[in-house]
Amino acid sequence: MSALTERVDELLAAASDAMERGSYAPYSNFNVGAAVLAEGEVFAGANVENASYPMSVCAERNAVAAAVNAGKRSIDAVAVVSRADEPTPPCGGCRQVLNEFGPDMAVTVESGNGQRAEWRLTEILPHAFGPANLGK
Repeated sequence: MSALTERVDELLAAASDAMERGSYAPYSNFNVGAAVLAEGEVFAGANVENASYPMSVCAERNAVAAAVNAGKRSIDAVAVVSRADEPTPPCGGCRQVLNEFGPDMAVTVESGNGQRAEWRLTEILPHAFGPANLGK
């Protein structure tokens, strides 16, 4: 079992805790928590909605922001939890943000009933636009 595989349960627990403690979803009632594994450390976030819908921020992007604020620039994995009946992958915008920090990261999602799905980010965001497209 790889070190990353061993940490999936830890990431899912951190994501679930973030959802329970910090998700603010009074409009959609779609609570989400996320956690990223960045350079060996776990950073979590929850979705925060706003009455001005475009101003809402997804859990994945809040977790990425926490990691970046801590000085991390590489993400190996992300875990996302919700209360949905089916595992819900990151939205397109979050996939793009995640790609910036780890195009081949492991993505694990878990539904409210414990059903899991797993991918590599490259599988759910093929042909992504990234730093290389800007000559970086």
